Amino acid sequence: MYKRILIATDGSPLSDKAVESGLALAALSGASVVALKVVPRYPRSYFEGSAPLHRDEIKQVEQRWSDAAMQELSVIKQMGTSEGVSVKCVVAKSELIAESIIAAATKNNCDLIVMASHGRKGIKRVLLGSETQHVLTHSQTPVLVLR
Repeated sequence: MYKRILIATDGSPLSDKAVESGLALAALSGASVVALKVVPRYPRSYFEGSAPLHRDEIKQVEQRWSDAAMQELSVIKQMGTSEGVSVKCVVAKSELIAESIIAAATKNNCDLIVMASHGRKGIKRVLLGSETQHVLTHSQTPVLVLR
């Protein structure tokens, strides 16, 4: 059925449900999993909303964000191990979340993307757009959306 499943997470409660369902599907189909979390880069200019920080401080901030993401992904890896599923953890640094998800699925030869229907709520979702919708409309890889 499936050989490699990409599970995208943003750490939200709904995303956690998608992670559980994706791991269960992987266990049933004998697939391996690529667990992905996309973290933003620190804004570089005043016009992007940046606070004036030195380059070294920016690297430290971004490293903390990456480390926190990797900690979240290691929990998914442990969950997968307990279900007999091999999990590869990937942290992508980008403001382009949907594009990063699609690129990671392509790069890792995934034959399914599993993600939550949304992570943000209310006006933020409307203003920022739906990353899930973007993945659905632009991905060549099939997408399983959970709510």
